[in-house]
Amino acid sequence: MSGREHFGSIVDVTGVSVGHWTDVEAATGCTAILTTDGAVGGVAVRGGSPGTRETDLLDPIRRVDQVHAVLLSGGSAFGLAAASGVQRWLEERGIGFDAPHGPVPIVPAAILYDLGMGRSDVRPNGAAGYAACDASDATEMPVGSVGAGTGATVAKAFGLDRAVKGGIGSACCVLPDGVSVGAAVAVNAWGGIYDHRDGRLIAGPRRDDGSMADPVEVMLTGETSVGPTALANTTIGVVATDANLDKMQANFVASACHDGLALTIRPCHTPSDGDTMFCLATGRSSAGANLMSIVTAATHVTALAVLDAIRSARGLAGTPAVSESRNGSG
Repeated sequence: MSGREHFGSIVDVTGVSVGHWTDVEAATGCTAILTTDGAVGGVAVRGGSPGTRETDLLDPIRRVDQVHAVLLSGGSAFGLAAASGVQRWLEERGIGFDAPHGPVPIVPAAILYDLGMGRSDVRPNGAAGYAACDASDATEMPVGSVGAGTGATVAKAFGLDRAVKGGIGSACCVLPDGVSVGAAVAVNAWGGIYDHRDGRLIAGPRRDDGSMADPVEVMLTGETSVGPTALANTTIGVVATDANLDKMQANFVASACHDGLALTIRPCHTPSDGDTMFCLATGRSSAGANLMSIVTAATHVTALAVLDAIRSARGLAGTPAVSESRNGSG
């Protein structure tokens, strides 16, 4: 199988739109997932080195029960500043939590580390987050080396100079009751990428001859002495559904999304990855919430979105995509 498969997109979920800001020269960017009519949010953080904002607010015991956007950003911790631009864009349109002195937009965020690509002194900021919102579209989501996936890389067991290009991908499925479940995932993992459907290695660390090694085998046999570098990776994403979920259910779905990461990224949730997944439930579907089906679908579309990110990526800053690598399965 070659080329990009079409898995659908998170914008197929009613009430969701997505916009990117991309700086190709600096090899960084950010992605705004907007739910301007509000959505119930959840989050699950599994990686050892996360960078996040407003995740505590998504705990079911917290008062605020609506999220208006989620920001996914490059730029490491600096990239969290882009969320302020998303807030400003929403505030200007009167969107936010109904506070006594005006709306307060709720914008949780997570970042990945891409400072080793392009220019490390250029990171997404408030203007970038605002521009991502301006570019938002409810009908199409560009994928690959754009937005938060611009500077993403994977398969770093032999170091960044032997990595393969990562990116941002998306997928969606519709359950028999009509409920839609979609995912958008920016893949910047230390581990390699496998197609969970047949077990094939899709992206592994590149050897001297350009072929790809199995990253799990490399670690277990001691073929590499390169250990995970703190803070230098991270896969982040959002699963959205038009089902009507409460905060407890949304957090459960966010937790299940990590199974989709683990199906396709190996090793996953390492000490140097800050893997974080959000759930947004817009409540637009009239069908009842079948949590078992939604959790299953969330795992499924997360895994497909990871594959979409890698197969849609294009080489950048000297790091080749799978389609450009020997033995690549893109």
